[in-house]
Amino acid sequence: MKLLRLLMTLSLLASTLASCGGGPLLTDSSGSVVVDRDAGTAAVLSYQLGRPATISVFLADSTGQRFILRDGEARTASSDPYTLRFDGTAPTDDPQILQRALPSGAYTYTIEATAADGQAATSSGALLIRGRDIEPPQVENLLVSPAAISPDSDGIDDTAEITYQLPVTATVDLFVAPPGGGNIIPIIAAEQQEPMPQVARWDGKTADGGLLPTGSYTYTLRAQDDFGNIVRRQGQIAITSSGQPEATITYSAIAPARVELGNLITVTLRVKNTGDVAIRTYGPPSGYQYSTNDVFSAIEDGQYVQKPGGFWRVGVDWDANTTAGPRRYPFRWAISPRPPEQWATPFVEDMLQPGEEASVIGRIKVDQPETKMGFYVGLTWDGVGFPQDRIGRQIVEVGF
Repeated sequence: MKLLRLLMTLSLLASTLASCGGGPLLTDSSGSVVVDRDAGTAAVLSYQLGRPATISVFLADSTGQRFILRDGEARTASSDPYTLRFDGTAPTDDPQILQRALPSGAYTYTIEATAADGQAATSSGALLIRGRDIEPPQVENLLVSPAAISPDSDGIDDTAEITYQLPVTATVDLFVAPPGGGNIIPIIAAEQQEPMPQVARWDGKTADGGLLPTGSYTYTLRAQDDFGNIVRRQGQIAITSSGQPEATITYSAIAPARVELGNLITVTLRVKNTGDVAIRTYGPPSGYQYSTNDVFSAIEDGQYVQKPGGFWRVGVDWDANTTAGPRRYPFRWAISPRPPEQWATPFVEDMLQPGEEASVIGRIKVDQPETKMGFYVGLTWDGVGFPQDRIGRQIVEVGF
């Protein structure tokens, strides 16, 4: 019985010693620690822990300035050494220089371990950085234009351009963060860029094209050169309004159903802005008369040629017409309830506000030698397509 009690006591003692750790808290096995930039080699710090501990690692230069590599990070006990690869760079407190390549020269590294019971151990050694000194790159000529955008597809300030230049080849990330935090919106992700003028564009939407609320958004440009320098620049882009344009033809009529060659048909339409933003439109105005030999881009000395970005009109086409190029919907009119002298820009363009409805009348002189013509109407959105296509079809018989 005494022998059994003795064995149990020894077993408990061994377990207690094992839980406390029999070896030293910290063992430094780093050896020679040299960073050679010209050769592209990094230094490796190695250490072992006899007990769980928090680890801090820092460098100090000849003036005593510290460069933190690890700060209070938890580690478990391990007989296998922990390793820290050091490439000659360290984080900084400068918000525009996140990480920089340290100047060449002699440094002292220090590894600090602190156990849960407060016991601490420290090991220090010499560290040498060789090679040429590399200053962090400067982001040059950073400009955002316009600084306030309204992504509503009207062709006016829908997109922000971010232009800049780097003096060296660098890996670039560019993203936008919403006000108050949340998911970032990537614009450029880990893209290697050459030292030349660069331009990036943001359409004021999420990565999958979703609309964003108005507010001030923060863009972040981050660039890392081949030596580990990481620089950052930030700024603001405001979204002043956003929305998705939409219009609907609510009524259409084409008459008469029979005409003599050279006579007129009349198209009567009503179009409503069913979206949440105003849509831009331009002429010719309601009431304009075409011939079936005309096309909108050639009338009135090309005054109504298709414009880039955001403009809407109502159009008429017929079955036998070509189905591609500028001949699609050759007869087009402005979607406005006002005469051209009362347009937002008189005789140039107007805005159809959300919920507003416009009545449009168009006339077409039938000069096409066809016995039957299948006319139809649609909405045209310059540079985008035909949101409503081939509706309100009417067969018109043509007599000779």
